[in-house]
Amino acid sequence: MYFPKPGIKKHPKKRWNQPDRTFFGFGACHILASVYLEKFTDKGFYALRIMPKAGFYGNHIFVTDGIVAFDFHGYSLKSQLIAHFWKGWAERNPGWEACIEVVDFPLLETASLNQRKMLGPNQYLHSPIERAEKFLNRFDHERLILSVYQKARKHLIY
Repeated sequence: MYFPKPGIKKHPKKRWNQPDRTFFGFGACHILASVYLEKFTDKGFYALRIMPKAGFYGNHIFVTDGIVAFDFHGYSLKSQLIAHFWKGWAERNPGWEACIEVVDFPLLETASLNQRKMLGPNQYLHSPIERAEKFLNRFDHERLILSVYQKARKHLIY
């Protein structure tokens, strides 16, 4: 998890100039999830949203097929991603709780995103869609998905 300096989201240039993992891990996760789903329609993935209870921060969107998950960290077991995220926010904010829901709104539609306090793709300094595509191109997706499934099998067998 990444926690940039307070106020950085209010400065388009500073927000944009963060490293990719920070950019997609702290404010543009929905863009990464949407581009992933468009690029890999054949993998059976869908988007989930972690929604903190009222008064808390920690919204996050990632993609999963129910076992394997992908977000700014790369690939992991869905259960481990959720546990890691939960632990990080709960340690920083006593009483932090959230629910997890299937995303049922368009992840690249500005009006829909703004209603949920997220930026649309046209509200960034440059194209976050192109940035997400470049980020995704750095991964060997088939090999990494297979390795997470192998890890899942070990956890079920042992």
